[in-house]
Amino acid sequence: MQRIYEPENLMEGELLQSMLASEGIEAHLVGRDLLGGTGELPIFGLLGLSVDNDQAQYARELITAYNAALPLPGDEPESYQGTLVC
Repeated sequence: MQRIYEPENLMEGELLQSMLASEGIEAHLVGRDLLGGTGELPIFGLLGLSVDNDQAQYARELITAYNAALPLPGDEPESYQGTLVC
């Protein structure tokens, strides 16, 4: 297993874990259970996505592509009139 990415928060970690699973890569979100001790543990570096060694390179490429993605034209919040964007 290799730790390939450190998500900023639990939501990003779970989103990326699901995205990798949709591509057939089993990823483990390490440190999920440590977030309850945030007051006594360092805030950064608790979470990490780990995958099998043979899938690490492909998983890194998918995460890099995901982080570099831009919204499609017309998907901006201004195109949804009458919708509250939070």
